Amino acid sequence: MEERAIAIQVKELEKAYKLYEKPSDRLKEALGLSRKKRYKEHYALKGVDMTIHQGETVGIIGTNGSGKSTILKLITGVLNPTGGTITVNGRISALLELGAGFNMEYNGIENIYLNGTMIGFTKKEIDERMEDILNFADIGEYVYQPAKTYSSGMFVRLAFAVAINIDPEILIVDEALSVGDVFFQAKCYHKFEEFKKMGKTILFVSHDLSSISKYCDRVVLLNQGVKLGEGAPKEMIDAYKQVLVGQYPIPEEEGSNSPLDVEEPDGGVNPDLLEYGTREALIEEYYITDGEGRKSSAILKGHECSVHMHVRFMQDIQAPIFAFTIKNIKGVEITGTNTMVEKAFLSPVQAGSVKKIVFTQRLDLQGGEYLLSLGVTGYEKEDFKVYHRLYDVMNITVISDKDTVGYYDMNSSITVTDEKESYGQQ
Repeated sequence: MEERAIAIQVKELEKAYKLYEKPSDRLKEALGLSRKKRYKEHYALKGVDMTIHQGETVGIIGTNGSGKSTILKLITGVLNPTGGTITVNGRISALLELGAGFNMEYNGIENIYLNGTMIGFTKKEIDERMEDILNFADIGEYVYQPAKTYSSGMFVRLAFAVAINIDPEILIVDEALSVGDVFFQAKCYHKFEEFKKMGKTILFVSHDLSSISKYCDRVVLLNQGVKLGEGAPKEMIDAYKQVLVGQYPIPEEEGSNSPLDVEEPDGGVNPDLLEYGTREALIEEYYITDGEGRKSSAILKGHECSVHMHVRFMQDIQAPIFAFTIKNIKGVEITGTNTMVEKAFLSPVQAGSVKKIVFTQRLDLQGGEYLLSLGVTGYEKEDFKVYHRLYDVMNITVISDKDTVGYYDMNSSITVTDEKESYGQQ
């Protein structure tokens, strides 16, 4: 069988950033006032090889900070590489950042012409595609309003409609589809199917493992800027799950350069958390563990996890209540509970004691990013008191290969039978 032509090829690709301890060090180096090296190099990508053939749909997966978005920006020319080579054969249409290339003062129509011109189309060519773009975006009269009035969903609808209707040979998408509603996502993925049948090349990054599994011919797994592997979707998704819990097998000879050596399994702690309370009780330690008891802020959907907190009491408290809540990144409280609701602890606590509280549950939230909040409260006579609260104290990443509609999965059991079997032969 004849091998298909190469659409994208990267060899030994590297992207390094200079990290300075203070702004004055950057200025001294820029002015040539310092002979010694005043920065540390951080590699967002290091030595990555990847070949994508024409007509392939390839997904890139990995944890946050693994280099997924960086490699797309290098391929599309948004960033320049520190080292290595990039070869692209074909016209690229890219949707990398929400609203990138939009002028906020222009209306939707004007932004369509602006984006089309940036891609290289003439006004006549854009005019020929205008009806298809507007039908796909389906944002109604908002297309005549300034972009600054758009919701994030409208941005992605219009940007994706332009990207997908200008007849690209290569389509590159970075997580943008997670913003649109479920019907728009279905429309986009249907377009993916059309593109595949037309022999076009698709490269996309997503945390939605069900989409990666369904649409990709091949998947590349990145971690901490290093390519861990590539292969069939199921094989790479399984490897990704191992990475999340620090169990991915790394050959011994890779030594200290192994990407997992710099993995932080606890992860996810918010340095800018909001805390308040009387401090008569203090939450001194907190973390999340998976079903195997390993500390991790990344949990597989449908698996057990535990929220832990250690609380030190500075005063005698008659009936403390321990609580946790989980919000999505838009701030909507999704779920949570406390020891009073669960009737799990209704006892007095003495000053100087430390209590270790563990909430254990099966996590059936849809795949995505969430925020955890913790609290110690109580009632003194009829007054409600907050002893210590930590809002958005750390993030939880739920990894899923099947998402249903809404916030959580009801784990429905489905049967489909022939009508005759249910109602008998008439």
